[in-house]
Amino acid sequence: MASKKFNNVYLKDYFTLAGPLEKDGLLNNYDLTIDDYYYGEKTFEQAEVKMQQVVVDNLLNYNKLTDSKIDLLIGGDLINQTSISSYNASRFKIPYLGVYSACATFCEELIVGATFISSKLAKKVVSVTSSHNLNAERQFRYPVEYGAAKKHTTTFTATGAVSTLLTNEATNIKVESATIGESVDMGIKDVNNMGAVMAPAAVKTLVTHLNEMKRNASYYDLILTGDLGKVGKEIFLEMLAQVHDINLKKYIDAGCEIYSNSQETYAGASGPVALPLVLFNKIINSKKYKKILIIATGSLQSVTMANQKLGIPGIAHAVSLEVL
Repeated sequence: MASKKFNNVYLKDYFTLAGPLEKDGLLNNYDLTIDDYYYGEKTFEQAEVKMQQVVVDNLLNYNKLTDSKIDLLIGGDLINQTSISSYNASRFKIPYLGVYSACATFCEELIVGATFISSKLAKKVVSVTSSHNLNAERQFRYPVEYGAAKKHTTTFTATGAVSTLLTNEATNIKVESATIGESVDMGIKDVNNMGAVMAPAAVKTLVTHLNEMKRNASYYDLILTGDLGKVGKEIFLEMLAQVHDINLKKYIDAGCEIYSNSQETYAGASGPVALPLVLFNKIINSKKYKKILIIATGSLQSVTMANQKLGIPGIAHAVSLEVL
């Protein structure tokens, strides 16, 4: 089965950092915001490394934890060879795993960490993920300086970083179960339409989760997808309704919750930080939801493969949280 239940896995703490555009958007209670994309560094890549450093350092300092108290550090980002996370991890004396599921990386990190804790191979696991708009644009599309025109289906990579602390000690947020997604390639070749690439994978993961856990969608107070954006969200809901006869009533997409319409961010936010920024700075803070299913979505695209005119695989991983 793709779905697994966890034993005694809890989210103890988190720390969020948001970029210049994000802080002026729909959310306004981030732990920390930055005013420019350089963040006092010489390059955008070094700025993103610093973003990860800041969220991990704040998390550890607030919880009075040293390296020796952490069993595992898990990191992920969008840049080649997860280099941002690896540079950040090199500062610590903590066993490190770098993971990659594009914009679905956050949930993959939670799944890996929860598996270690549930199997009693670890007691405390720190994870960190980040994305930087100008880094992602340069790697996956065109440098912003190039001035390439954008399609209405394009999503805008969010700038930010998020760290989390998982533990076997009981807290008010339980990591209850998860569903590992399948790589789904529908033959879509447009790198400027990631919502269409990811929506089928999100549908597959949600249906698998509900079937294997023997639940229906109403079991959850909220289902939160990662970064389908306005276009992908419509495709997701249409596929669920027409193919699987599932009509979601308690559902939002994080990509549609970060920017206001006046900010001209096309189809909405994308990036691995989109889901956790909304989860921690809106959903959890609202104290309205007890059972939450988060489905992080990722477009597993490669510039090399895209230039070979191949379809782009999508991925989605789901994690069930219970707010106690």
